[in-house]
Amino acid sequence: MTAEVLTWITLVVAALVVVVLVGYLVAVGVSLARANRHLARLAGGLEAIASDTHPLPEHLTTVNGALAALLAGLRSADGHLVGIRRVLR
Repeated sequence: MTAEVLTWITLVVAALVVVVLVGYLVAVGVSLARANRHLARLAGGLEAIASDTHPLPEHLTTVNGALAALLAGLRSADGHLVGIRRVLR
């Protein structure tokens, strides 16, 4: 083989390597752009969740107070049912 043929083969192989690298870099760029869009949607969803759940502590305090009152009533009813069971035995 002559030096000129080897030079052309080297240039073709180098060009192929460059084309393959460009392809991989473009694919990585597209993947990063897609990941960025997904992260933006995720961040928006998390912000929506944070704003939607902001009033929950106030409501939960009210619910907890009502449940404490209900607990006292249920314990009283349980005591009455235990007494009825004793009588019926």
